[in-house]
Amino acid sequence: MSNIRGQGYDGASNMRGELNGLQSLIMRDNPCAYYVHCFAHQLQLTLVAVAKENKDCAKFFQNLGIVLNNIGYSCKRLEMVRDIQADKVLEALASGEIESGKGLNQELGLSRPGETRWGSHFKSIVRVMSLYGTLIRVFEIISKGAKSVDDRAKAEIGIDHLESFEFVFMLHLMKVVYGYTNSLCEALQRKDQDIVNAMTILDLTKEHLTKFRNDGWDQFLQTVSNFCAKHNIEVPNMDDFYAPPGRSRRRLVNELNLQRFRIDMFISVLDKQVHELDSRFDVRSMEMLMCMACFSPADVFASFDKDKLVRLAKFYPNEFNDTEITLLEYELDIFESDMLRDSRFHLIKSLGELSIMLVETKKHISYSRVYLLLKLVLILPVATASVERVFSSMKYVKNYLRNSMSDELLDNCLVTYIERDFFSQVSDDDVIRRFQDMNPRRMALDFS
Repeated sequence: MSNIRGQGYDGASNMRGELNGLQSLIMRDNPCAYYVHCFAHQLQLTLVAVAKENKDCAKFFQNLGIVLNNIGYSCKRLEMVRDIQADKVLEALASGEIESGKGLNQELGLSRPGETRWGSHFKSIVRVMSLYGTLIRVFEIISKGAKSVDDRAKAEIGIDHLESFEFVFMLHLMKVVYGYTNSLCEALQRKDQDIVNAMTILDLTKEHLTKFRNDGWDQFLQTVSNFCAKHNIEVPNMDDFYAPPGRSRRRLVNELNLQRFRIDMFISVLDKQVHELDSRFDVRSMEMLMCMACFSPADVFASFDKDKLVRLAKFYPNEFNDTEITLLEYELDIFESDMLRDSRFHLIKSLGELSIMLVETKKHISYSRVYLLLKLVLILPVATASVERVFSSMKYVKNYLRNSMSDELLDNCLVTYIERDFFSQVSDDDVIRRFQDMNPRRMALDFS
């Protein structure tokens, strides 16, 4: 237990809980076993919390799923969407409403959001907004020409959802939320992730969400109203009492539309999003990752910062006492000068390549303290989305049949699949020889 220097796993409360979670139990025995959760997964969890813990968001995504499923499961209905949308584009071109040109007016299809790819939700929302009138027209055709009562009922339910002001309101609001978080989502899922830039995008995302929450209501409501006017949807008067859809007006709730849409929906969703971003991306993990980024050899050590690396070393008092910290400060100065002069280190881009080059050039002996700090940095790889991709790959390898095999064989299958780019360079003859040398065989394998 005393040798553990990092831990990372799922973000469930029984794993990452501050009181009785696994990470807390381990850190009580070893305070240097820091828990760093995958930042891309943390962002997904913040979006999940907003989408599922807020009843209005949960209702919106359920209704959105009903609309997309009713059309998306039928090739005939998808073809109907394409034909109607193509006719609308031709009419708009003829009237001069839109212009033609390279890359403009491309054919759009419905994109259903993925459960684990929360960046796909933004794409789905944008597509629904672009095809909004077309979707209503398709449901109207289905409702009139459906042979079964079930299909007619589903089409009418789809029309009711689409023409609801609450649906249009949440459609625009979630477009804003996912639009502001989309850049952060892409930055955190890149393989060549730049922690410094990702954290900058995180701060800017929270800043813009807060600014939109405080100052963006009037413009947002005007945008929603214009969209409703274009599609003949009634916009409720914000000074009237709120009437829940499907309920008798004699049972009106005692709140105004302004209270309902601005406070209960607009401000509530944005506050929840900012709060989740603050709680999921804790200060200590962000500080550690910012310090780790200063070790990057990219662009000839352009982000190298001695002070931050010394601060990072202080997170590990078992390895770096006061004397070692002082020696590390001087060693980092010499290390930086050596790296800038040695042309062999000018083309490397990752921390893994840096560690390999230090060993190949025997400089890991000369800079033993720097190399130790580098190894501690490499122990925490869960800051990128690569670990999450490994878990995603397991579902392809760990199927029903392989689930009963031994752990060692299953591990070997996972390694060869995850590192398939490397193993593709290994020849079949090398694999056969390696297998032949494992144990004495009754007969030699054929190499022909």
